[in-house]
Amino acid sequence: MAKGIVVYYSRSGNTKEMAEIFAESMNEAGLKTDCKSVEEVKADELLGYDAIVLGSPTYYGHMAAPIKELFDESVKNHGKLDGRVGAAFSSSANIGGGNESTIMGIIEAMLIAGMIVQGDPQGDHYGPVSIGKPDERVRLQCLRRGQRIANLTKNLAT
Repeated sequence: MAKGIVVYYSRSGNTKEMAEIFAESMNEAGLKTDCKSVEEVKADELLGYDAIVLGSPTYYGHMAAPIKELFDESVKNHGKLDGRVGAAFSSSANIGGGNESTIMGIIEAMLIAGMIVQGDPQGDHYGPVSIGKPDERVRLQCLRRGQRIANLTKNLAT
């Protein structure tokens, strides 16, 4: 049976809130999904999941160091995430604060690992973004993306 994980780093709680919404949506869509802080996850654990969603606040237009460290640690498993589903989301303090470049950095690493990343023709195309505390728009984007990731993962697992 396919499984998913949402991994996040959060100082303010905003990215954590987005992660919880994501995981809730994936679980409700029928994909058993864990939600963990990056401090609780080792790179080897990612091998046990079919869908991996990573969320980070935006720091200077990039992912937070603990998320990057997880990617760096996963180099020892290079090629073993090939074909897994991936997705990303981010939060920042300002409009134009670097959310999309943060998401694209995460997606770039996923693509190098051989992961499958699905865009979205509606809303936040690359992945959900929040400016400050997630509002209703962000909640709906996380719910939608979580459902899409769950459905894609289940379809690929059959």
